[in-house]
Amino acid sequence: MKHVLVIGAGPAGLSAAVAARDAGARVTILDSGDGLGGQYWRHLPPQRPSGRESRLHHGWSAFVRLRGRLHDDAIEVVTEAQVWAIEQAEDESGTAPVRVHLLIGPADAGKREARTLTADALVLATGAHDRTLPFPGWHLSGVFTAGAAQALAKGERIAVGRRVVVAGAGPFLLPVAQSLTAAGAHVVGVYEAARTAALAKGWLPRPWRLLAASHKGPELAGYVTHHLARRIPYRLGRAVVEARGDGRVEAVVTARLDANWAPIPGTERTVAADAVCVSHGFTPRLELPIAAGCAIGPDRFVEVDAEQRTSVPNVWAAGEITGIGGVDAALVEGRVAGRSAAGREADPADLRRRRGTTDFARRIEAAHGIRPGWTSWLREDTVVCRCEEVPYGRLRDTAAATDQTSVRSVKLTTRAGLGICQARMCGRTVEDLTGAGAARAEDTTDRRPLAAPIRLGDLAGLATTLGKDPHV
Repeated sequence: MKHVLVIGAGPAGLSAAVAARDAGARVTILDSGDGLGGQYWRHLPPQRPSGRESRLHHGWSAFVRLRGRLHDDAIEVVTEAQVWAIEQAEDESGTAPVRVHLLIGPADAGKREARTLTADALVLATGAHDRTLPFPGWHLSGVFTAGAAQALAKGERIAVGRRVVVAGAGPFLLPVAQSLTAAGAHVVGVYEAARTAALAKGWLPRPWRLLAASHKGPELAGYVTHHLARRIPYRLGRAVVEARGDGRVEAVVTARLDANWAPIPGTERTVAADAVCVSHGFTPRLELPIAAGCAIGPDRFVEVDAEQRTSVPNVWAAGEITGIGGVDAALVEGRVAGRSAAGREADPADLRRRRGTTDFARRIEAAHGIRPGWTSWLREDTVVCRCEEVPYGRLRDTAAATDQTSVRSVKLTTRAGLGICQARMCGRTVEDLTGAGAARAEDTTDRRPLAAPIRLGDLAGLATTLGKDPHV
């Protein structure tokens, strides 16, 4: 029986696992969280269940169905599993099974259980996290990524503030505002950076292609109804360009943006708030695909073929690491990848659905994608790397003075990206502001010698065969 290893238990990972099992494979699912569902189905812990948790999630019935399918002797689920290295080692038969090294246990704990798993096929479904563009004051207490705010609202029923501003770009702002109000917050406004012209350019061409996503109409109507019922202002072409306060957020400054996302002088407005939740789209979690050797395209997503195969033999990818297309794209890509990884051809109906979700992802980028004018709202003292407290002026001047173009050199000379998050929050921004990494496609802040932070003591105690990778 073929063994398929799935990393990630969000929509794409769960869908891939079930599809692989249906195709006759033995399946192992790994996830770094303490439960299933990923960021999309981030539900309440079993100690504090809700009698009507379905009201907190879209597609909850799909999650319940997928979760129920995991009760199978041929499926192993391992949570709190931190994968830190991937390799391929040729065996006696001449094939190249995938070998995955992981530590099991809470992320901040010592002496975690070490395991090495070998599988015939690997499906990567590691998802994405918020990308937040820096602005003056974004290091203050009370500034959250929109994903973190939603996770607290869904997973803990905690509102991040009493008067909350939601800002950034993309459809994700709407469910975040809804989750915050459900948790008891007063959302004083939602500010979408994209202007009307950009939204029209992204969403209106070839409208018949949107029929593939017609089921999202009721979901959108629900958000609109929610906003109207609670009188939440929704402003297009406007962004939070500053957060103010003495140690924590007390107010935010918003401004109208031009088509390039540069603030228009004289349009600033101050809004009283004790929290601001910001998301300017998503950054795919590429550490493991890069560790596996997968080719990354110029758009910074994993390159896959029609059946979700990557450039590496026996490795597939699905979900947000192949393009930000939402839950529907993740589910169908997971099914395609799971069947293919198990040695079966994909369902033609799923391949057709996949083409439709790919179009939806392109529209999101065209309508809400980041424009370069945002850098004009930065000041000299605006913190870019919050872990190392590196301000914009020093980052720019140091990078220019040393005339370095590699990401590694810029990180070492400026310290931006060397903190505890290892550039997960600021990496793309550092690249944009300095031009670092532009000379070589493989030179990015997503490339790390170890795919996840682990204690030196744990690393020293491991007996591994990591091959001859010069980066390890």
